[in-house]
Amino acid sequence: MRVSARADREELEDLAAGLRRTPREIPAKYFYDELGSQLFERITELPEYYPFRLERSLLAECSDEIVAATRPDVLVEIGSGASTKTRFLLDAMRRAGLLRRYVPVDISSEILERVAAELVAEYPGLEVRGLIEDFVREPGGFPDGGRRLIAFLGGTIGNFREEEAVAFLRGVAAEMGPDDRLLLGTDLIKDVRVLEAAYNDSAGVTAEFNRNMLRVVNARAGGDFDPERFRHRAFYDVERHRIEMRLVSLADQTVRLERLPLELELREGEELRTEFSTKYDRALVADLLSRAGLELEAWMPDPEGLFALSLARRVGAAPGA
Repeated sequence: MRVSARADREELEDLAAGLRRTPREIPAKYFYDELGSQLFERITELPEYYPFRLERSLLAECSDEIVAATRPDVLVEIGSGASTKTRFLLDAMRRAGLLRRYVPVDISSEILERVAAELVAEYPGLEVRGLIEDFVREPGGFPDGGRRLIAFLGGTIGNFREEEAVAFLRGVAAEMGPDDRLLLGTDLIKDVRVLEAAYNDSAGVTAEFNRNMLRVVNARAGGDFDPERFRHRAFYDVERHRIEMRLVSLADQTVRLERLPLELELREGEELRTEFSTKYDRALVADLLSRAGLELEAWMPDPEGLFALSLARRVGAAPGA
């Protein structure tokens, strides 16, 4: 596996900048250590959390069609995590006699190492080349060669601000040749009750996932956050069509982060924004892609219109190249 040259100092500077904003923010990358990854895997199994279930169903139904249309022999997955849904694409590539290489890109080395070992055992002859990358900062550096299908799943594009999403996709587009395609997963605009239930599950797993972010910050930035002194809050912003997740301070408290260095004076009720998740429709996805130098080639929503997969090519690439 190739480790990114991204400097630790830059990551800490991003954290410090976020904590100085109003409201204070923690970058979403701090959700993920080994425990955070495990908690997110549990979230995907919750009855309220429909995105994983629906995207999995779409991939089960559409992977053969996607592979037939794109003919890839290399699958690159940005933010791969446990690569649970990836098997549908890998299986379709194997059935088509195309499977050669899988490139999972993730920030967690532990997850990448485990997934690489699993997939090499499951798919004899498959080359797995994991990249440990902060893909938000560095959307690129993918291995050259072959026809590549670049997958960015899970609705993760919704975690970017609008201008950041365009810049990220523009970086991906710059990596793409005329034969490459982007497979994008997007959560769609829907009933507010369905959206808010997905981020406020009755088992409290999402709340624990949210609070665990403070443990990750402590480990990486020398902080002394007490996660038990914060409560989870998630709500839908109708105007921006996005869910926001926050951590609410339960008391006046002082938090120190030695590696930044930074001292925070938090008031009771003050909120730290930890994530937002923008929801889309077809027109919004097409516009987002267009602004990044990509064009929508295929639109694959679930029957209820809750989640969608999109295929996109670089502007100027021939359809079905």
